[in-house]
Amino acid sequence: MSLNESISSVKGIGEKTEKLFNKLDIYTKSDLLKYFPKGYERFDEIKHIDEVTEGQVCAIYALLKGGVAVRSGRRLKITACEVTDGTGVMSLTWFNMPFLRSSLKQGVHYVFRGNIIKKNGSVKMEQPKIMSIEEYTLKQKVLQPIYPLTKGITSLMISKAEKNAIKELYAGLDYLEPKFRKEKDLMALKDAIEEIHFPKSDDVMLDARKRLVFDEFFLFLLAAKAEKSDMADKKSIYKIDTDIKTKKLIADLPYKLTGAQERTFSEMEFDMKEGFIMNRLIQGDVGSGKTILAALALCLVAENGYQGALMAPTEVLARQHYDELTGLFDPLGIKVTLIVGSMSAKEKKAAYELIASHETDIVIGTHALIQEKVVYDKLALVITDEQHRFGVKQREKLMAKGDKPHVCVMSATPIPRTLAVILYGDLDISIVDELPKGRKAIKNCVVGNSYREKAYSFINKEIMAGHQVYIICPMVSESEKTDAENVEDYTESLKEVFDPRVRIASLYGKMSADEKNRVMEDFSNGKIDILVSTTVVEVGVNVPNATVMLIENAERFGLAQLHQLRGRVGRGDAQSYCIFMAGNTSPEVMERLNILNNSNDGFKIAEEDLRLRGPGDLFGIRQSGDLSFNIGDIYNDASVLKEASDAASCISTNDAKTILEKAEVFYSNAFCFGKEGNVL
Repeated sequence: MSLNESISSVKGIGEKTEKLFNKLDIYTKSDLLKYFPKGYERFDEIKHIDEVTEGQVCAIYALLKGGVAVRSGRRLKITACEVTDGTGVMSLTWFNMPFLRSSLKQGVHYVFRGNIIKKNGSVKMEQPKIMSIEEYTLKQKVLQPIYPLTKGITSLMISKAEKNAIKELYAGLDYLEPKFRKEKDLMALKDAIEEIHFPKSDDVMLDARKRLVFDEFFLFLLAAKAEKSDMADKKSIYKIDTDIKTKKLIADLPYKLTGAQERTFSEMEFDMKEGFIMNRLIQGDVGSGKTILAALALCLVAENGYQGALMAPTEVLARQHYDELTGLFDPLGIKVTLIVGSMSAKEKKAAYELIASHETDIVIGTHALIQEKVVYDKLALVITDEQHRFGVKQREKLMAKGDKPHVCVMSATPIPRTLAVILYGDLDISIVDELPKGRKAIKNCVVGNSYREKAYSFINKEIMAGHQVYIICPMVSESEKTDAENVEDYTESLKEVFDPRVRIASLYGKMSADEKNRVMEDFSNGKIDILVSTTVVEVGVNVPNATVMLIENAERFGLAQLHQLRGRVGRGDAQSYCIFMAGNTSPEVMERLNILNNSNDGFKIAEEDLRLRGPGDLFGIRQSGDLSFNIGDIYNDASVLKEASDAASCISTNDAKTILEKAEVFYSNAFCFGKEGNVL
């Protein structure tokens, strides 16, 4: 089997289906096999209505109590009924499924399965799945894989394709020696791939997951080790001695740098002036002022006759950096150029000419900065913003544009020092642990669904005051529903709640780059009042007029990611608020979320996140937000990360490079984060 063959060679995938898979960035058999489930659906024992728990997915066996009603909203049809099982009554609601009125029969028992909501003394279930008792009993016997989906693709389609591809795998598909695997208690790679897609049990699934998580961490650390070896003790050819413009830039700022900013810039300046190549991570909390540090470093290289480049993960963020840095550098005679994918061919060509002729000093952009057509002149400094969005190979490609330039990477999510030392072992670390003076602390509250009406009323009040609002939806757990559908359904339901004059829009990962940019620009320009989004907004977007963030099902996220999401508000002069809406209000969940309620200190939150995470629900809590691996999580899998680190530390640089070459047979993109921040 050739892993690089097109997925069209997999049984059951024709031309039409191939195009649908391409939308998920699945082009080859290797891509398909590495498209791991994001979780598993477990069909638990059926409960009585009087036993169900709010915030949990439950199944009941009940019959209709009365008829089925259908009413029309402004944009959708709502189907509702009541059911009973003798222990209580439950209200059921479906959106845009009016056909249920004729298909649900009086006097017939059905299994209804969905999320439980308790409101005003009544028990409700929204959008429940409907099955016969026989269907449900069959589903209880197996773990059902849940895959990230797109329109036209179902989990069943992906499962069938995975089964057919796995049949062709050969037993020798492994880059680790049997002796090494035995020492580390690691499953063979072929077995791990099969069991992660179709696990025989929870225990087997966890063993498969451990192997794949180990691979992610191990290969990432080996790649970092090889990079560090190439960078170690290398002298820089870029002489930095003049700092007149940089000092003027500092003096002309409308605010005073914090002590942490002054200390960090001194470390950066020392690195660049001492004669060796800088290789430094700037780790700072949300709103700590890392962008101005990047500006100062770029100014320093520009006034010494060199070029600098800043690579951001999204076009919206790149444009924000471009606007901000242009305003800072214009008075100093330092020229700034932007390169992003959505620019026209004519605009890009003009930018390439400015860069190659050194008529521009600073280049801001996205991945477009590392395209072959971009030729720099004396590129002395490379800065990557939101380091976890770029893999080692992408950073290497940007560095290769110059002759061993200084390197600075920035991360907005504070992570525990113990993990940072492992993950960023190839970098010197500076921590910006102080917020600018005068910034108002965000006011937080952690509530259950019973607070929803008050939350919507408060949001409406803020909108009437001229402010804007984020509402964040988590990834969905239903196997046949995509994040896009989740966001779009929620957006439509909000339009039933708020006045028609309130402008509501949605944003999610599978939208095209142009669509995302248009929505974010509209929100930034005040043309949208409420933005309903997945976590795609977590990276560095700056909308000072946004004063409220409501995070739905907050318990599904890691604390560090919730903190980073919260950082999208509180960026202006007005008081800002974050509402963490918990679908599950168990004591354990509320204790965890109340850490955010009581603190705005990202480093403290990260330490608590690590302390509280157990082996628990490995798929139920989303990534921490930093180094978003495809399957591993640096918090839940901290012990595996330590194992991988210990293993990598015992391997020579030459052996590391050999292992990386072997690993590329399967992990062809193992060291280059994907479009959504995934490492595999």
